[in-house]
Amino acid sequence: MEKEENILGKEKIGKLIKKFSIPCIISLLVNSLYNIIDQIFIGWGIGYLGNGATNIVFPLTIICLAFALMFGDGSSAYLSLKLGEKKKQEASKGVGNGIILSVILAIILCIGTLIFLPQILKLFGCTENLKEYALKYGGIIVIGLPFMMIGTTLNSIIRADGNPKYAMTSMVLGAVLNTVLDPIFIFVFKMGVEGAAIATIVSQFVTFLINILYIKKFKSIEISKENLKIELKVAKKVATLGISSFITQMSFVFVMAIENNLLVKYGGETKYGSEVPITVIGIVMKISQILNSIIIGIAAGTQPIFGYNYGARKFDRVKSALKIVLGVSAIISTTALILFQTIPDKLISIFGSGDENYMEFACLAFRTYLVLTICNGIQMPIGIFFQAIGKSIKSAILSLSRQIALLIPAMIILSSFYGIMGILYAGPVADAIAFIIAIILLSKEIRFLKEQKIENKEVITKTESNEKLSQHTIITISRQYGSGGRYVGKLVADKLGIKLYDKEFIAKVAEETGFSKEYIENNEQKRENLDILNKGYYSGLSNADELFIKESELIKEVASKESCIIIGRCADFILRDRDDVINIFIYSDLKDRVNRATKYYGLDKDKAEKEIKKIDKLRANHYKYYTDKAWKDNANYDICINSDAFGVEKSAELICDMVENVKQLIK
Repeated sequence: MEKEENILGKEKIGKLIKKFSIPCIISLLVNSLYNIIDQIFIGWGIGYLGNGATNIVFPLTIICLAFALMFGDGSSAYLSLKLGEKKKQEASKGVGNGIILSVILAIILCIGTLIFLPQILKLFGCTENLKEYALKYGGIIVIGLPFMMIGTTLNSIIRADGNPKYAMTSMVLGAVLNTVLDPIFIFVFKMGVEGAAIATIVSQFVTFLINILYIKKFKSIEISKENLKIELKVAKKVATLGISSFITQMSFVFVMAIENNLLVKYGGETKYGSEVPITVIGIVMKISQILNSIIIGIAAGTQPIFGYNYGARKFDRVKSALKIVLGVSAIISTTALILFQTIPDKLISIFGSGDENYMEFACLAFRTYLVLTICNGIQMPIGIFFQAIGKSIKSAILSLSRQIALLIPAMIILSSFYGIMGILYAGPVADAIAFIIAIILLSKEIRFLKEQKIENKEVITKTESNEKLSQHTIITISRQYGSGGRYVGKLVADKLGIKLYDKEFIAKVAEETGFSKEYIENNEQKRENLDILNKGYYSGLSNADELFIKESELIKEVASKESCIIIGRCADFILRDRDDVINIFIYSDLKDRVNRATKYYGLDKDKAEKEIKKIDKLRANHYKYYTDKAWKDNANYDICINSDAFGVEKSAELICDMVENVKQLIK
C-alpha cells in the first residue's frame, strides 16, 4: 500500500498558511495585548506618568517570561522528541522537570525581586517622578509573576500535547478578564496603578488555574509525583532545548534597559524631560509589537510548510510559500507605516492624553523611530524562514542582528552625537542594515533553490547475508571522518557474513518522511553549534529531530531481526538497552585522515584538514544533542581502535576476534 503524502506537501499553500498561521497570530496577539490593555486604562485613569511606570516594570515581566518559555518550550521539544522515540516515561520526566523548574525559579524570582525591587527598577531607568507609581505597580505585579510563569510554561506544554485550542482558550480568557477588570479597579474602585496590577495578576491566576487543571488531562503522558522530582540530566536537557526562547526574550530586556537609561539621560537635557520619552517610546514599541505579532505569527505558522517542502526538495512550494509570506508581511507593514506617519497623534491618544510636549514627542517618535517599519516587517519572516529550513547560522544572524548587534550600538553612538534624536534615529538605522543583510542572505538562498535538481541516484551499500555467527550480535561503528571506519565495517561484514547498514537507512527514511534522499544525506548526523537557536517561534519537531526519530526506529527494527553492522547514527546510544551489542569507535591521527580523505574521498589537499575538523564537529554536536554524551568519550564504547596503528584489515580482524567472545566483552 502506497504511503499517503503529508498534507504539507500537497495541500494548497495559501490554505495551509491560513490554517497554521491564524492560531499563532492569535496566541502572540493575546500576549502583546496583556500589557497594552493595562497601559490604555492607566493612561486614561492616571496619566502618562502611570504609563511610564508600567514601561519601567515591563522588563521584569519579560525576564520571567524568558524563563517560563525556556522551560515551557524546552519541555515541549523534549516531549515531542521522546514521544517520537516511543519513550513515554522519559517524555513524562521531561515535562515534570520543566514544570518543577518553573515553579522553583518563579518563587526565587518573586522573593528576590520583592526584596530588591527599588534597585532593580533603577537599573531599568526609573526616575524620581516615576518611582512612586513604579513601586506600587511593580510590587503587586511581582506577586503575580509565579502564576504567569507557571501558566506560560504549562501553555507551551499543552500545545505540544496536541491541544492548542485549550492553550489558546486559557490565554484568551485571561486577556478578556484583564480587559474587564482594568476599568473596574481603576475607575470604579479608584485604585489607580495598583488596580491595574491587581487586574493583571487576577487574570494571570485564572490562566494559571485553567492550565493546572489540564495536568490530569494529558493525552500523551501521565504526570506522577515521581516525574516532579528534579533529575539534573533531564533538567539540563530541557533548559538547553528552550534556550532559544530565553535568548530571544532576554535580548528585549537588554535593549529596554539600555534604551530607558539613554532616554533618561538625554531626555533630561531637552524640553521633554526624562519621563515623556520613556513613556512614549514604551508605547511606540508596544504598538509596533502588535504589528510584529501578526507578521511573526504568519511566518511562524508557515515554518512547518517551509521545513517539510525544503526537506522533500519541493522547492517550488518553498518559493511559493515564501512569496505569500513576504507579500502579506509587506502589505501589513506598509499599512502600519501609513498609519504611523499620518495619524500618530490618534494612535498615542488611545493611551490617554498629555501636554503639548508629550504629543509633540509622540508624533516625532512614531514618524522617526518606525519610519522603516516595512524593512523590519520583511527581515523578521526571512529570519524565521532560515530557522525553518535549518540554516541556523543565518537564522541566528538575522534574529540577533537587529536587536543586539545593530540597535544597541546605534543608540549609544547616535545619541552621543544627536542626543534624544539619536535614539530615535537608531530604529531606522538598525532596520535598514538588518534588512540589507536579510536580502543578501535570501538572494543567495533563492539562487541555490533555482539551481537545485532532484537526483534519484541510489547510494546504497549492500552486503549479502551469509551469516557465520552462532549468536545474535549487533556491531555499531562510530568513526572520525577519514579514519576508514566505514571500510573497516564493510570488511567485518564480509568476514562475518552479515549485513552492513549505512546508506540503506536513507532510502527508507525518505519513504517514511517524504524528505528527499539528497536532503537526508546532506543533513543527517550533522548539527551546527547554533542549531540550538532553531526552536524560537513554534513548538514541535524540527526536520533534524524527525530524521533522528525515524532512523532510531529503523535501527531498532533491524537490530531485532538480524545480526548486522550499523555505521554511525548514534546507534550505540539507541541500542544501549540491548546486551548483544558491541560498540566500536574508529579513529586515527589527523595527518593520516587528511591523506585518506584526499586519496579516497577526493577532497582538496589544502582544504581537507578544515573540512575534516568541520565534519567531526558536526558529528560531535549531533551525538551530544541526542545522547547528552561526548562523542569521543572512550566510556561510550567497548573498544576504540586507531585504524592507522593497526591498519584497516587488522582492525577488521580485531573486531571479528572480539565478536567470538561477545558474551565476555559486553557487560
